Amino acid sequence: MSWVYLLLAGLFEVGFAIALKQSDGLSKLWPSVLFVLLGACSFFLLTRAMVNIPLGTAYAIWTGIGAVGTALVGMLWFGDPSGGLRLMFLGLLLCSLVGLKLVS
Repeated sequence: MSWVYLLLAGLFEVGFAIALKQSDGLSKLWPSVLFVLLGACSFFLLTRAMVNIPLGTAYAIWTGIGAVGTALVGMLWFGDPSGGLRLMFLGLLLCSLVGLKLVS
């Protein structure tokens, strides 16, 4: 169950990053509220995951899911650059996350 918590925590991290972007520097109320709520959910699930997953592994995978997910959302919805090298390095990061799961 800890791995499910960790995956969900990473997805909530993507959500709070998107809400932060939409809040325009925390100047818009509802995106700012959403940012706080999603962030709280993400941290709560991360702490639940760390009950059975080592700290370094849990934190690395949590931030990795957030980084890859946020970068993909940025490319798909916000027009961020999506060049071949950028996609290659995101793929390498994803492979690293899978590797951490396999050796844990």
